[in-house]
Amino acid sequence: MRKLVYYIGTSVDGYIAGPAGEVDFYPVGDEEQAAAYAASVNARYPETVPTAMRAHAGLADAPNLRFDTVLMGSGTYRPALEHGMPSPYAHLRQYVVSSTLGPSPDPAVTVVGGDPLALVRELKQQEGKDIWLCGGGKLAAALLPELDELIVKSYPVVAGAGIPLFDGEFDPKRFRVSARESFPNEVMITWFEA
Repeated sequence: MRKLVYYIGTSVDGYIAGPAGEVDFYPVGDEEQAAAYAASVNARYPETVPTAMRAHAGLADAPNLRFDTVLMGSGTYRPALEHGMPSPYAHLRQYVVSSTLGPSPDPAVTVVGGDPLALVRELKQQEGKDIWLCGGGKLAAALLPELDELIVKSYPVVAGAGIPLFDGEFDPKRFRVSARESFPNEVMITWFEA
């Protein structure tokens, strides 16, 4: 069965973005460190690079290795729309969970206004690669019962406020650490399994 995997970057204090959706505060190191880090994560998960950036990252023809479907909330999707990218991951099946977005602005993007748990349960029954939950915090909290794996990129910075990794009610769910890797730019990736 396909897995739902939350692959996301976070600050030390658990924020995936600033209060206005900022992500430019994440330190990535000097040019050499940033390039080495990007090369490593892009080699593992090339499909997580937005379509518009794939050629620049040397991934224009890279196959989808882990995911063939991306799921996001409207807060994650809106910045792409604002930058003229109504289909930010054209190389994946794209779903946006939103009760406010209205009809999809692109035929390659399916907007789902209903129950995200029902959507994920249906997607898990279909053939294919895993499903990438790329944000946001409210959607991640709603989908916590169906999360099979977390891949958390921890950046050495405290944000102080912003969009939390999980933005929901107190509902503990235990995960097991399956691997950890540190990079010269001081970013650490931890793989967790439910």
